[in-house]
Amino acid sequence: MNIGEKIRRLRRVNNLTQDELANRCDLTKGFISQIERNLTSPSINTLIDILEALGTDISNFFNEKIDEKIVFSKEDIYENHYEDYGYLISWLIPNAQKNEMEPILVTISGKSSTKEDQPHEGEEFGYILKGKINLILGNQIYKIKSGESFYFKSNKSHYIDNPYNKPAIILWVSTPPSF
Repeated sequence: MNIGEKIRRLRRVNNLTQDELANRCDLTKGFISQIERNLTSPSINTLIDILEALGTDISNFFNEKIDEKIVFSKEDIYENHYEDYGYLISWLIPNAQKNEMEPILVTISGKSSTKEDQPHEGEEFGYILKGKINLILGNQIYKIKSGESFYFKSNKSHYIDNPYNKPAIILWVSTPPSF
């Protein structure tokens, strides 16, 4: 359970600033900020005070069911550009590493390739949305073009190569999460 995030959510539901919550609990705004970012943990007595100021109690706080987020928007996407290799990974689901599968978009520039991934447990699926690529799986090379997909057990080293001039975009799903 992410206590800090849950306190932040309750504070926002109650339309309180960190400063307002801190004043109600005789704490500092900085301490509330640290709790919400999980940089520190409140004592039980302090947590009880905070929860009381937020209109709940410790029992409800720990027993509350949180609705699982189902739909994600562009604002939820996290991107990391691997400039040395010439590709971009876009994580489509926040914190997907806690789930059983991890969907990403991989955009590979022309004449580029991803880092080689060593053998590991799991399976991987990819669907080529745009362009053409080579999937290197162990000693095998598979040529795959837009509209085609791949699926393999991750027990061999593997990576994607784009020897062509145009970029390629791949919807890639791994289980368990490995990106």
